[in-house]
Amino acid sequence: MRAFLRQPLERLTSLELCAGGGGQALGLEAAGFQHVGLVEIDRHACATLSRNRPHWNVLNQDLNAFDASRYRGIDLLAGGLPCPPFSRAGKQLGEKDNRNLWPAALRCVGVARPKAVMFENVRGILDGSFDEFRSKVSSARELRGYFTEWRLLQASDFGVSQARQRAVFIAIQNALAERWRWPEPLSAAALTVGEALYDLMAAGGWKGVKSWKRQANGIAPTIVGGSHRHGGPDLGPTRARKEWASLGVNGLLIAETAPDPHYRGMPNLTVRMVARLQGFPDDWEFEGGKTASYRQVGNAFPPPVAAAVARRIRDCLTREERRGCP
Repeated sequence: MRAFLRQPLERLTSLELCAGGGGQALGLEAAGFQHVGLVEIDRHACATLSRNRPHWNVLNQDLNAFDASRYRGIDLLAGGLPCPPFSRAGKQLGEKDNRNLWPAALRCVGVARPKAVMFENVRGILDGSFDEFRSKVSSARELRGYFTEWRLLQASDFGVSQARQRAVFIAIQNALAERWRWPEPLSAAALTVGEALYDLMAAGGWKGVKSWKRQANGIAPTIVGGSHRHGGPDLGPTRARKEWASLGVNGLLIAETAPDPHYRGMPNLTVRMVARLQGFPDDWEFEGGKTASYRQVGNAFPPPVAAAVARRIRDCLTREERRGCP
């Protein structure tokens, strides 16, 4: 899992929108991008970013009011735009939802004119009901002169111990897009929940941890972070909890600590355990209470997936630059 943190020598610049608790930011960093700005409205998430990377330029702002003009000509404009407008768990109001920030993000593209764009969202945005919306995005005037493409990626294909599908939209300036390729899945299977969390689950001396590891012999279902309006520190609705139960995990609440030596029953996960299943490194610390921390984890773009896509963008840009393209 830690392999994605490998640091390349060459640095490119990136501006991230709706940065959240740092999942995509970590992936971009690992792929060789230097953050010149990270825009995020949630104060807890901003505190998380600043705590872990004091040198990052964290901007606690509403994207609708953000001025991207000072970042004109950056290499990459990235972001994890709000998912509720397109989530199958919600009403799927799309562009009618007041939480839809795609217009604001496209405005930033038009102002900053980056060499490449990378936005991620829930798989629901790829549903047929949003065909027209995606077409409008791809043909937006702000993206004239860019090659654009959408793709559904499975997190477990990139070493994340979770069945998490994310829609990724990329746009690359036409002059630089010839070598663009989506990342290929890893050859090795992702760790099971039991393999991934054994040491954390055993940290309190729980005597039943070996038996639990044998039961937790599959990857996790999709981790659900909820929104600021709905969702708390639990692992999702009834159907998701049944999937967790089959792995020996109680999805009703998020625990404060690992099970004690004499714990009986199905254990709950801690925020740190969920973060590891999301692909965060163990030294990444989250600010805010349990609910705020869990939402940052649950709504994140898994860092290894973000790194895989960003590395392909980096390769595309740097190879073309060596050939003398503008």
